[in-house]
Amino acid sequence: MFLHSVNLWNLAFYVFMVLLATLGLWDVFFGFEENKCSMSYMFEYPEYQKIELPKKLTKRYPAYELYLYGEGSYAEEHKILPLTGIPVLFLPGNAGSYKQVRSIGSIALRKAEDIDFKYHFDFFSVNFNEELVALYGGSLQKQTKFVHECIKAILKLYKGQEFAPTSVAIIGHSMGGLVARALLTLKNFKQDLINLLVTQATPHVAPVMPLDRFITEFYMTVNNYWILNAQHINLTTLSVAGGFRDYQVRSGLTFLPKLSHHTSALSVVSSAVPKTWVSTDHLSIVWCKQLQLTTIRAFFDLIDADTKQITQKPKKKLSVLTHHFLRHPAKQFEENPSIISDLTGTSMWVPVKVSRWTYVAYNESDKIYFTFPLANHRKIYTHAYCQSTMLDTNSWIFGCINSTSMCRQGVDLSWKSELLPTIKSLTLRLQDYPSLSHIVVYVPSVHGSKFVVDCEFFKKETRSIPLPVTHLFSFGLSSRKAVLNANGLYYNIELLNFGQIYQGFKVNVVSKCSASKEEITSIYKLHIPWSYEDSLTIAQVPSSTEISLKLHVAQPENDTNVALLKMYTSSDCQYEVTIKTSFPQILGQVVRFHGGALPAYVVSSILLAYGGQLFSLFSTGYCLEYSIMLDKEAKPYKVDPFVIMIKFLLGYKWFKELWDAVLLPELDAIVLTSQSMCFPLVSLILFLFGTCTAYWSGLLSSTCVQLLSSLWLALKRPAELPKDIKVISPDLPVLIVVFLIVSWTTCGALAILLSYLYYVFKVVHLQASLMTFKNSQPVNPKHSRRSEKKSNHHKDSSVQSLRLSANDAEDSLRMHGTMINLLAWVVLLNMPSLIYWLKNLRYYFKLNPDPCKPLAFLLIPAMAILGNTHTVSVKSSKLLKTASQFPVPLAVGVIAFGSSHLYRVPCFVIIPLLFHALCNFM
Repeated sequence: MFLHSVNLWNLAFYVFMVLLATLGLWDVFFGFEENKCSMSYMFEYPEYQKIELPKKLTKRYPAYELYLYGEGSYAEEHKILPLTGIPVLFLPGNAGSYKQVRSIGSIALRKAEDIDFKYHFDFFSVNFNEELVALYGGSLQKQTKFVHECIKAILKLYKGQEFAPTSVAIIGHSMGGLVARALLTLKNFKQDLINLLVTQATPHVAPVMPLDRFITEFYMTVNNYWILNAQHINLTTLSVAGGFRDYQVRSGLTFLPKLSHHTSALSVVSSAVPKTWVSTDHLSIVWCKQLQLTTIRAFFDLIDADTKQITQKPKKKLSVLTHHFLRHPAKQFEENPSIISDLTGTSMWVPVKVSRWTYVAYNESDKIYFTFPLANHRKIYTHAYCQSTMLDTNSWIFGCINSTSMCRQGVDLSWKSELLPTIKSLTLRLQDYPSLSHIVVYVPSVHGSKFVVDCEFFKKETRSIPLPVTHLFSFGLSSRKAVLNANGLYYNIELLNFGQIYQGFKVNVVSKCSASKEEITSIYKLHIPWSYEDSLTIAQVPSSTEISLKLHVAQPENDTNVALLKMYTSSDCQYEVTIKTSFPQILGQVVRFHGGALPAYVVSSILLAYGGQLFSLFSTGYCLEYSIMLDKEAKPYKVDPFVIMIKFLLGYKWFKELWDAVLLPELDAIVLTSQSMCFPLVSLILFLFGTCTAYWSGLLSSTCVQLLSSLWLALKRPAELPKDIKVISPDLPVLIVVFLIVSWTTCGALAILLSYLYYVFKVVHLQASLMTFKNSQPVNPKHSRRSEKKSNHHKDSSVQSLRLSANDAEDSLRMHGTMINLLAWVVLLNMPSLIYWLKNLRYYFKLNPDPCKPLAFLLIPAMAILGNTHTVSVKSSKLLKTASQFPVPLAVGVIAFGSSHLYRVPCFVIIPLLFHALCNFM
């Protein structure tokens, strides 16, 4: 019945929208690099020693525990407290286990063994009982307070030691990082208790899915505190994102707000972290060996030799994190590096006067200094570039000041170099170093190892090639090309007009090389100057390499920097770079950034169709099919223009003051604009996706009712249409009271689900009764329905039949089908708190706080009454016209206030349902 009421054009449109959504979902869930993380293994059996907490604390937080991680002999030795190391506290995230600490804890233990336990870290981990805090925010404050108690308990374990710590370092995964930031909001919390905060895949900006008001309020409390108290917060914070592999928490949410006063916060994507250079998914970020090694190296460099604890110097902490996570110069970290180095000893000095030079070192017995005089090069070239394939941490390039051919001391330029996977490189703008007379490249004596050093001088304009990106709506049909013919070592492809999150491109780099027996490697690095989200691609040339271009963070309005594709190439090869728009990646960005708002658009479309059905019932006396009304009423122009108009008016002071005076919440569109998440036409795209989803969910609910009614008839004796229509049956008040008691004593979402199942049962029973009635009729069903409908429509509306006809039953089922679909989304949005309650049932019988309880007290009576409601009992109601007019403005309200706050969506749904229920009595 449902499919028959849809014309082929509409059906083709809905299928087409499914294909587009599939393309976007494929890009989000599969359109990224393979997992290149190495697994971190334990060399000894991991042990988790439970730390005894005060009984009062255990009673207050029965589901939470604190553990100390250890392996082998270390674990045995530390079963006898107190401890002597440096405390680090690991906080798991949503559904995370305290055992996730083992990867970083094991690597730290191996590192301590390498230095004979001169320093070592004690890794603690909190067991949050794997709570689903991303779905239910009511326990976030409780977790925060427990962590505060854990920190105090940890520090007590070191009392009486010579180098007893006064603070702890915290590593927070996912929501654990947000809980760590929330510690500063506690009244009695001392900021000095934390000396360092590292968060991994933590959504700092906003919740991934704002499913209840407790999550949103928690975020507002934390972020507002950090913004208002930025100049008083001295906590060094590092946020690491997983990149495009992490589809659970998009990387844009992990970037800490850039505040003018808070300069000790860094945010970076794992693909940009030196010596890591891989994207991680949401779970692998805690065990990715490359990333954990980088983290532990930084931790050991942060140790103060005098206190044998993590340094208290903010400047050093920031320098260490910058060195290991942002730009690694291929040298060991030094707090105060010596800029001037001695260039003495028995070494050869070889002058080089050419502009391009290559030296292959193999079994060198003598140290060699190659000197490049700059006097002549300054007249012709603007830049110097050098690279070496020897990836040791020794200084390798220097600058001589006012020297003729050699110098005893030189400026160590190695600190300006950059480490890449296969080379370390240095690019110098000559005018920045006017006092240098020579550049000196140092080649040490090597035995058995081979490496290559290259240098060249060039003009910037010959190596900076502008390449405007293709238009958004070119759909990959057109492309732009840049050819590199100069045979240089380094190029910058300037990606003009690339700075918005809704853009997506495919770049194809084709390399053609002269005959060479040796394997040649090229590196293509996408550099985003306004955020640390660089990514690298390593290619064996000659080859054809495809690179995806899309952003985690949009370019700020006042930023004039240009995104670059840095190409570290071979002088023996020629390269051709082609860029074209990738439509699947654009759809992927829409899903990635706005997919969470889809339920709001689905509900908005269903509300429009529901309002159309109510108006049809009022104006014609019968209810049209859901799919017909969805096609007729669910139009973007009924919603979007009003949202755009309100957003425009809020730009005026008088309207904003009026808005605030009536206590209306902030418009979600303004929230998205503040987060640089506004796409052109994104609301239209989402509305079309929402309408398509509303159609298919309606088809699914209709099919389920048909199947359940058939099953009912197969298991039970045939039912009959009710002879008398009773809105309030004798058992209904009792049932409502029972559901309300369930809501009050256990969980509101459970009561809503039970009420919904009761409602579905009533509709299935009605469907089964109608099927029985039709099967018992000997006449042509079409002729019967037509004649019955005709006679029914010409009846006096003031006369209500107490008996339910087949036509009235069909009308009622059409209305019920829409409400089942609508209520299914309401139930779905309330399910997270039910899942949380079920998971913690052994600790708490009553969910407190309960985000669904106020909704349940309104929705349960409405659903119970609507389960007994038929169109014949409401079509003559004086309230029906008013009820039919409510869904349209509420559909606008859902988009205006619910797209970024999904927990508000059921509040808009309950209003027309209540009016519909009241139509039975007025």
